[in-house]
Amino acid sequence: MTELAADGIPVAVSLRVLKLSRRPYYRWRKQQVTEAELVEAYRANALFDAHRDDDTFGYRLLADEAADAGEVMCRRTAWRICRDNQWFSAFGKKRGKNGKRPGPPVHDDLVQRDFTADDVNELWLTDITEHPTGEGKLYLCAVKDVFSGRIVGYSMDSRMKSRLAVNALDNAVIRRGDIAGCIVHSDSGSQFRSRKFVRALHRHHLIGSMGKVGAAGDNAAMESFFALLQKNVLDRKRWRTREELRIAIITWIERTYHRRRRQDSLGRLTPIEYETIMNPTVSLAA
Repeated sequence: MTELAADGIPVAVSLRVLKLSRRPYYRWRKQQVTEAELVEAYRANALFDAHRDDDTFGYRLLADEAADAGEVMCRRTAWRICRDNQWFSAFGKKRGKNGKRPGPPVHDDLVQRDFTADDVNELWLTDITEHPTGEGKLYLCAVKDVFSGRIVGYSMDSRMKSRLAVNALDNAVIRRGDIAGCIVHSDSGSQFRSRKFVRALHRHHLIGSMGKVGAAGDNAAMESFFALLQKNVLDRKRWRTREELRIAIITWIERTYHRRRRQDSLGRLTPIEYETIMNPTVSLAA
């Protein structure tokens, strides 16, 4: 329109030929991007970041993540933006012939099922388990030091977000202190492939390692701990609330597993006793 006007064709003639109204045109000239369009763009950007971070989230969880990032919107708005951009949960919508498989590992497998370590903070394993309660599921992410079998960090939540894994890792770092160069091995779950978790590894100078997709044996040593937890705590009774189960898990880990349960692989010592004998400085700091 501007180019036609520069060639001597009046704007009114161009608008009439193109069947456009004068007022919207001049309003667009004054502000080419409206405030509503700008707000929509910021919301879409926040939703996209959350979707890229964890592709298992549906629009409700994406809206929660966007709100945490400062872009608050109703769920209907989040659904519309996600629908228009085809940002669907990996679990919630079938893709047909072009469906995507779970994402590839973001780290090489540095462990190769050799679950041994010569000292503390050389190799950590991490994974997530879940258990139902009367209020819904409780998710637990735990970090295990292979050297002593000690659970050096853990986190629990009602949702299995990437933040669950990041909090468990941060908890382990706070407890153990000098951990730079430690290998952190996990499965290929989306929480461990997320940008938040990878950034946390880099922030603490840790080295990521990841087993193959669908290969449960690649993290078997962590699964053995969860099997013990299942037998000794989770399956002992029906849990009414998440808080009741959370307290039971913490009590069993800190009082029984760490200080009372002797292990053949540690020479019939508990994880705390083994660390105290083999590396008393780290044991006291933890």
